[in-house]
Amino acid sequence: MSGVERSVTWATPEETQDFGRRLGALLRGGDVLVLTGDLGAGKTTLTQGIAEGLGVRGPITSPTFVIARVHPSLVGGPALVHVDAYRLGSAVELDDLDLDADLDASVTVVEWGAGLAEQLSESRLELTIAGEDVRTTRLVGVGPRWGAVLDAVARL
Repeated sequence: MSGVERSVTWATPEETQDFGRRLGALLRGGDVLVLTGDLGAGKTTLTQGIAEGLGVRGPITSPTFVIARVHPSLVGGPALVHVDAYRLGSAVELDDLDLDADLDASVTVVEWGAGLAEQLSESRLELTIAGEDVRTTRLVGVGPRWGAVLDAVARL
């Protein structure tokens, strides 16, 4: 399985959302994104941008207490399944959410998903956000699809 790695830097929440918007416009049903970062790192802000790029119904808020929220497309594209795995204790609990039914037709974004969400798909984009004022995000594409996506989002 091939993989690709990139790094991006955001100085403001607006830059985070802009990147998410550009990325979201390139995503398709079956794509899985795993977001990792400290509390307040910008995972939900990034997801808000992704949702805009996908053209799904909002508002996009952290699904911490409901664990998963589905946002249907307003433009005939894939829905967004937004998962917050913060309260989940294991990959088994994530599996109990039965996300498999939506995976092929939706874009699935899992916040706090490292160590839990990798089982959802052999092909995924892992984003690790770090930093206090300026955020540096490490993007690791697992699977052959992601090199072209990351190249395209960098050009936009």
